[in-house]
Amino acid sequence: MMAMNRHTGKRIDNDSHLRQSIADILTTPVGTRVMRRAYGSLLPELIDQPLNDATVLRIYAATVFALMQWEPRIQIQTVRVSTSKPGSLSLYLHGIRADTGGTITIDAISLRGAV
Repeated sequence: MMAMNRHTGKRIDNDSHLRQSIADILTTPVGTRVMRRAYGSLLPELIDQPLNDATVLRIYAATVFALMQWEPRIQIQTVRVSTSKPGSLSLYLHGIRADTGGTITIDAISLRGAV
């Protein structure tokens, strides 16, 4: 299946489409999509929370829960949080593609603001 890049309108391959879909799910706040209020994740609600062990655990849970609910093409194996720059947070994901059986790594899904 060929898909479309949401920024350029050009065709993208399956892995790129999956990465685009995951980023969209994780950065969309629950309740903001008309006619699909449950779509998205709780990650945007965690912005401005103190970055302690409890918040990191909530980040992991929000990530995995949202992807289990909205992206059936991937089974998440690993979620890693990086705070390489002050005021920013990035997620690194590794999983198994349910549609092909291969693995996929998604580097640096950036969340605006610090979590």
